Amino acid sequence: MVTHVPAEAHGDERGALLGYLAAERGAIRRALLGLTDEQASSRPSASDLSLAGLLKHVAEVEQGWVARAQGEPPAVRRTEANWHECFALVDGETVESQLAYWEKVAAETEAYARSVPSLDDTFALPNDPWFPPDSRVSVRWMLLNLIREMARHAGHADIIRESLDGATAFELVAKEQGTSWS
Repeated sequence: MVTHVPAEAHGDERGALLGYLAAERGAIRRALLGLTDEQASSRPSASDLSLAGLLKHVAEVEQGWVARAQGEPPAVRRTEANWHECFALVDGETVESQLAYWEKVAAETEAYARSVPSLDDTFALPNDPWFPPDSRVSVRWMLLNLIREMARHAGHADIIRESLDGATAFELVAKEQGTSWS
């Protein structure tokens, strides 16, 4: 881990989970530091992933999980017909607009996680073929799942950024803090 996640207040499990989620979000955001939309949309590795695409994907995923937990449909419904748009900027989208959207989503996630009566509260998973039928998961499970999702994609972002211009996670943390990594 390149950054320190501050300890939660004693007994604040929600704070611990939200702290780790915020740290992983930060890693993805830092991977975009100083890049143009064109650079962020490029695919410099063997993968078809781009930093802009990862950004859009994680914002959609986070919004979708919190919406499901609240009994609402995700803001964007992905199907086989539009799945490719999940990982690419389209229709005038920019890195800046996606970062702003994700900031709003993150605030909604925090508000929801802090307001739910218990992390043990459950919600139904959709009847999609990749979920077990008639399944329920807890809010705790959702937060852990989001941490896993962000961490996985933060690792992808590190590789993509280093492939673009050689910048490492340590260098990007220093850049964000206005210092140098040496």
